[in-house]
Amino acid sequence: MTPSRLLLSVAALCFALCAASAHAADAPAVTDSARTSDPQAIEIADRVIAALGGTDRWNKLRGLRWSFESALRDTVRSSRRHSWDKYTGWHKVSGTMRDGTAFTFIDNINTGEGRAWMNGQAIEGDSLAKLMKRAKSLWTNDTYWMLMPYKLRDPGVVLRYEGPVREGDYIWDKLALSFHQVGETPGDRYWVFVNRATSRVEKWEFVLQGDAPPANVYAWEGWEEHGGLWFPTAKRGAEGRVIYTRNIETMDAIPASEFAQP
Repeated sequence: MTPSRLLLSVAALCFALCAASAHAADAPAVTDSARTSDPQAIEIADRVIAALGGTDRWNKLRGLRWSFESALRDTVRSSRRHSWDKYTGWHKVSGTMRDGTAFTFIDNINTGEGRAWMNGQAIEGDSLAKLMKRAKSLWTNDTYWMLMPYKLRDPGVVLRYEGPVREGDYIWDKLALSFHQVGETPGDRYWVFVNRATSRVEKWEFVLQGDAPPANVYAWEGWEEHGGLWFPTAKRGAEGRVIYTRNIETMDAIPASEFAQP
């Protein structure tokens, strides 16, 4: 799988915060047991969130700024900067496309409204509507790579405990993560590895909808504390692939200019 295929596939996943349907009418019948997480998995997920700083602190956080970067063998291939107001849903992302075009998208992830600029020129009409969808996909992808551990107990997330995994002196508790009636690709499957000693996510594996095993494997590293909450800054995969989520800033208040002109 190429890095672009990986990012586009994960971007297609509209996680619970997006409040998007998983095309339930087309989905096969799901048993009650497949809709609910098992108690041991829930207990581990609650420990993870507590170790991150706790649900209360996370809920009170007003907003975040961070940079998302995709790198291959120490060379950054793409980079963009995000700002997100958790309370209102307003989001801003800026970067440069592969052809050198500078872009800024300001969108509301809850309502779909917003504005877009390409090389400083405002975009209108049907092109704007398409760019607003793209802005939300970038938000979905880039928040998921950084914030998945905070989202383990979201509605529609189904967790199963698959037992301990030992590697040298480390013991991980392995959680299988799937989705029920959330997301545009409900067939995606993830496995989350939680360090039993620290309750910190240190690795994930995933097989995206439409792909065949083996799973993609990324180590979660470079944890930093900001505003009493912990965030990973690097996810390292095979063949020198790295996803960076860094330059993190937590915001207790949102400046009036944050989602104005670029």
